[in-house]
Amino acid sequence: MRILLVEDEVGLAETIRDGLAAEGFTTDLMFNGVDGLWAATETPHGAYDAVVLDIMLPGLSGYEVCRRLRHREVWTPVLMLTAKDGDYDQADALDLGADDYLTKPFSFVVLVARLRALIRRGAPERPAVLAAGDLRLDPARRRVTRGEDEVAVTPREFALLEFMMRNAGTVVTKTAVIENVWDANFDGDPNIVEVYVGYLRKKIDHPYDRSAIRTVRGVGYRLEPGGG
Repeated sequence: MRILLVEDEVGLAETIRDGLAAEGFTTDLMFNGVDGLWAATETPHGAYDAVVLDIMLPGLSGYEVCRRLRHREVWTPVLMLTAKDGDYDQADALDLGADDYLTKPFSFVVLVARLRALIRRGAPERPAVLAAGDLRLDPARRRVTRGEDEVAVTPREFALLEFMMRNAGTVVTKTAVIENVWDANFDGDPNIVEVYVGYLRKKIDHPYDRSAIRTVRGVGYRLEPGGG
């Protein structure tokens, strides 16, 4: 298994590389975002099983590297590393197409487990633009439109809408939403999901006399594939 590690802390990068080698991984190191983007896009297709990408990088940030990868339809699983520990930082990473994240300092055992899980899932192709009727969401440009109108949404609203659009026609529970849009360790009020669904309805449904997001009483929510 071959990994691309993009990390500007040389000592940490080499430590991770050596540890991964002991676990049977081959790891290529890049120390800035520009070189990391080049390696991820110019290395022969399918050469990397996963990319481990620091967020705070010289040249291009990890956010921008991830955004450009997805815009170029490079679907290699991305695990982002960050020294930050805020919900919005994590949401930003997921909004831009990352598959998982770890906050520094992290357990090497957990890193390896997360990588193996990502590699098992593989790199399913993600549509460049998600659509449900005239409702469209562009993950790379972080843009939502309803017909000809651009709809301004917050990062959290964007993440929620993206999750629902990727599961259009399927009922998603509050638990599933929290695990995918917030954090599996989130210990706040699960009714926060209802609040954010309300925010989205006010932006993508009510002004257009639509009902894209339906409540399935006692179960969760379903986004209509036709856009409501």
